[in-house]
Amino acid sequence: MSGGSGRSDDDPMEEEEEDNEDDDAASSSCSLVPSPTASANAGASSPRTMTTISRHYFGGDSSADDHVFFIDIIENMREDYGMFVWPCSKVLAEYIWQHRSRFSGVPVVELGAGTSLPGLVAAKVGANVILTDNSYQTEVLDNMKRMCDFNKLNCEILGLTWGEWDEPMFNLHPQIVLGADVLYDSTDFDDLFATVAFLLENSPGSVFITTYHNRSGHHLIEFLMVKWGLKCSKLLDGYSFMPPCKACSLQGNIQLVEITLDKQLSR
Repeated sequence: MSGGSGRSDDDPMEEEEEDNEDDDAASSSCSLVPSPTASANAGASSPRTMTTISRHYFGGDSSADDHVFFIDIIENMREDYGMFVWPCSKVLAEYIWQHRSRFSGVPVVELGAGTSLPGLVAAKVGANVILTDNSYQTEVLDNMKRMCDFNKLNCEILGLTWGEWDEPMFNLHPQIVLGADVLYDSTDFDDLFATVAFLLENSPGSVFITTYHNRSGHHLIEFLMVKWGLKCSKLLDGYSFMPPCKACSLQGNIQLVEITLDKQLSR
């Protein structure tokens, strides 16, 4: 069941949201509550599925700052990768916040959105956002809709599987394509870059902004970028722009890269 008006008065997630209203504005909170599925199955022999609501803070140094806001993310600790906020999502979301004027009024598509933190931040700062994830992962897509309702943000939800050319794909014309930690499984890289190249070609002047852990496999990434006529236009250390209070909770070598069409190769 999706959130927003679909939640019942005794929904544990709604109660958790009310409890968090008194949190200090500069803090991040994370609390465990049983999911509706777990509540329905209370007393069963299998362990309960636990849902966590994490609050992510963006803005000034205090709650008095006009630009301060929170994004609440619904995570499921027993589901797949698409139901957890990974460090790369936090880095990309912070980058969007710091470059918010670039996103205002702009059409944005997030690929492999999962818990959708970057896309939700983009929507919060005024972008017209379409959140996408694997068409076959209906539980992830349902959770994305619930989070939009939970945060009172109007984003379109679309099932989009990399490398599959369904009709809705041809109607996407983003100026900015987002992807957090989408360069994870090397078996998906070719389909991912094929999809990115199509979206960039469909929207002249557009850019793909992604964050990723600098793992082995970078030679394959470079090869596929050339194959699909793409080039790196900006490369940053993810920690170079993260506030210290956020950077201290992250691990790994996280990079942010902006990718565009290579006009010389695409001729």
